Amino acid sequence: MEGILLFLLSWPASAYQKMRNSLQFVWPGILCLMLLSFEYEVETKSTIEACNSSDSCPSLLSYLLPWDSKVSEIATRFHVNASDILASNSLFPITSSSAHQILRAKTFVKIPIFCSCVDGIRRSMSTIYTVRAADTAASISEGYGGLVSGEQIKILNSINGSNPLRNGDTLVIPLPCTCFNNVNNGATAVYMSYVVQRKESLSSIAAKFGTTISDLKAVNGFSEPTVDPGDIISLPIAACSSATLKWYDESMIVPNGSYTLTASNCIKCSCQPMDITMRCVPSGLAVPCYNLRCKQSNLIIGSECVEHSETACNVIQCVYRGHRGGKILSSMKNSSYLQCPDNVCHRRPSCRPFSAYSEDPFGMSPKTSSSLPLPVSKASQKTSAFNGRLARFLINVLQIFLFLKFILYFLI
Repeated sequence: MEGILLFLLSWPASAYQKMRNSLQFVWPGILCLMLLSFEYEVETKSTIEACNSSDSCPSLLSYLLPWDSKVSEIATRFHVNASDILASNSLFPITSSSAHQILRAKTFVKIPIFCSCVDGIRRSMSTIYTVRAADTAASISEGYGGLVSGEQIKILNSINGSNPLRNGDTLVIPLPCTCFNNVNNGATAVYMSYVVQRKESLSSIAAKFGTTISDLKAVNGFSEPTVDPGDIISLPIAACSSATLKWYDESMIVPNGSYTLTASNCIKCSCQPMDITMRCVPSGLAVPCYNLRCKQSNLIIGSECVEHSETACNVIQCVYRGHRGGKILSSMKNSSYLQCPDNVCHRRPSCRPFSAYSEDPFGMSPKTSSSLPLPVSKASQKTSAFNGRLARFLINVLQIFLFLKFILYFLI
């Protein structure tokens, strides 16, 4: 530093005047350089839930794919099952090739996790990452779609100058989550940690996920409805619960617009988006399943018979009641309505079998996306990754060019 000061003091007055005059030409470039650097220094905020128990709850992560990825690769990245990702995003049926489906970059995917209480706050600590040769804390953070920062990874794993990242090291990735007792405004809910994207506001997020600004403010403790790109907010998703369904020794919470498999994958339980009711039917998967028929009836689980009378519409259903020791439990349920389901009055008995395959899948929560996109080719996958690297390379080149231009101006 002392040498630099002596060098500057030795400059003639004409050099200082030349530097002053030149600033009017180079200051836009310097400002651009500062803005490009500032983009990576902006601090973001996230919602944190305090806790003092050892229990966990089902939770969701919003994940915007940073690059094209197979479902199996996403599952490995977050240490979850590929079938659980398919279920959370209401993709069915599950086949041997489902896990190899390639999803495009910028696709929104819901990741199911269990939210634990760690050191007095809610977060998921079950995701482990193995360091590769070219990895940095920033690049690892990018791979998780902004759900965790490079600084958080460094702090939790004690990464510093004396303990740098090494190829083959394993890192714990802290991921944000909340439980809030799985209740929102007195109703069952599952909370999703959502990363705010560019040009999004609390209003647009509320509209996208069918909630209100006031609800989001209350859940996240906001005094003002203001969010910035990169902020992580807690988003309540309406859910179905088995608590009132008189199931035997089984508890289940299914977020709206998704399903779960139970009873050794024999039963598929979905949360109907219109009235938030859980409907369970045989999964139709190639697994051995027994006891799918209700006793003393020709109906199997998920089937119903509708009969119109002079005073009401009678509905007889075979419903799922849980499982015990490998045995699937079911029972008959009788209901009466003023109008038949779908507002159709049946003058004679009408029986409808279950449907394991929905004709109109719920899709994922954002109303603008009804399903994941079709698989893409490997060429497209490579192009997307190349474009991302090219953009970062051009920014670095621009920064170096502007700096060298500023220095060389005084040397020539």
